[in-house]
Amino acid sequence: MSDRLFIFDTTLRDGEQVPGCQLNTVEKIQVAKALEQLGVDVIEAGFPISSPGDFNSVIEISKAVTWPVICALTRAVERDIDVAFDALKYAKHKRIHTGIGTSDEHILYKFNSTREEILERAVAATKYAKRFVDDVEFYCEDAGRTDNEYLAQVVEAVIKAGATVVNIPDTTGYCLPQEYFEKIKYLKEHVDNIDKAIISTHCHNDLGMATANTFNGVMAGARQVEVTINGIGERAGNTSLEEIAMILKCHKRLGIETNINTTKIYPTSRMVSSLMNMPVQPNKAIVGRNAFAHSSGIHQDGVLKNVQTYEIMDPKDVGIDDNSIVLTARSGRAALKHRLHVNGVELEEHKLDTVYEKFLLLADQKKEVTDADVLMLAGADMAETHAVKLDFLQVTSGKGVKNVASIGLDISGQKFEAAASGNGPVDAAIKALKKIIMKQMTLKEFTIQAISKGSDDVGKVHMQVEYDGSLYYGFGANTDIVTASVEAYIDCINKFKVEDN
Repeated sequence: MSDRLFIFDTTLRDGEQVPGCQLNTVEKIQVAKALEQLGVDVIEAGFPISSPGDFNSVIEISKAVTWPVICALTRAVERDIDVAFDALKYAKHKRIHTGIGTSDEHILYKFNSTREEILERAVAATKYAKRFVDDVEFYCEDAGRTDNEYLAQVVEAVIKAGATVVNIPDTTGYCLPQEYFEKIKYLKEHVDNIDKAIISTHCHNDLGMATANTFNGVMAGARQVEVTINGIGERAGNTSLEEIAMILKCHKRLGIETNINTTKIYPTSRMVSSLMNMPVQPNKAIVGRNAFAHSSGIHQDGVLKNVQTYEIMDPKDVGIDDNSIVLTARSGRAALKHRLHVNGVELEEHKLDTVYEKFLLLADQKKEVTDADVLMLAGADMAETHAVKLDFLQVTSGKGVKNVASIGLDISGQKFEAAASGNGPVDAAIKALKKIIMKQMTLKEFTIQAISKGSDDVGKVHMQVEYDGSLYYGFGANTDIVTASVEAYIDCINKFKVEDN
């Protein structure tokens, strides 16, 4: 008989804490619906008291999805719990996720408190949350560095107070896999009422061990895992949903099953990457561009003879279909709408019309438009809403030629032009841009990502610009990488112009 493992997805809460990856409410609903189709059991929709935007997102996500549990995060504070419950009022299945730091580092330096006081606050918060919902999850923040004996005391006390799930986070990504295994095992053996609650893992990837720790936690008896799409999350990220799901699918002998429809993994991954403007590294397990690519002659020879020589997964099992419909300039709206639907994106007709116009322009430049291109078009911020828009860009560059750029901008209906030379075409274009936007701006980060393959590929540019002591994140996409770079810089400018106003 198989064991059931519950998948708790925190892409919309912990994952969205990545700088530059914030989503609006419409985009969060789109992700939530994709997670529901993927088969996740619990969606952590946000931290309601943190902002009006988070509060509203939890409300709207609760309305938009049907069967997953909708979870709202709180601190061990009554006001947090009040607001969370208010945000969950439309959820069909509600969970409040409350908790407090339990390591000595947190108790002494974060709370200036004692173990006894933290234990009292943990119990009080659990009891208070239980007044509102039946399903209460308690997190022992920094459990990875909490000594096991005290951790067991807290876990036993909150279960007695009504917690249905106890979360054991390796908040700092500090634990070694065997240490995390022993921690979960210790709780299973030393908490008298542990059978009355589900143990949950929540591991971070600071030392590259999030998936290993999560898997070891499951092997020790945890039956809920807290994960994110593509492993996104604070600092080095969280445990990847796709990795845990496919580990268990590939190792069926373990007898542990999830509700995940693995064929939805890849399209969900690409959608999240596109909406959050967060590139997936090519060598990322399961969903990276090279995950099923073979360049070594020995590997290629083996795969050609029998794919199982070097592939332990069928690409179709994760939703990669080599025979998908090819989109060209002759494709109609129906074909585009279908590809968006396959990739988990549903657009209203007016938005589809806008994306289709951009699709035709792109299809004229490329021989075929890939799913990645389509997701980029659907997820990119529409420049029509910007105060600052790129009118034209002309660049002269090459070996032995001075790099010169001429640029035209439309700023709230007024036209401006400038030219500059630089150390390369991108540098020249940005210097010309700065002649018009006369602000003290510093480029802090510049990343180029090719989203498919070929010389006519669309390049995605991610930028981080510092202005007036704050960091702003911008995104641009174009078959011309210089234009994409300028668009990304303009995207940053529009964001801090909004705050200036």
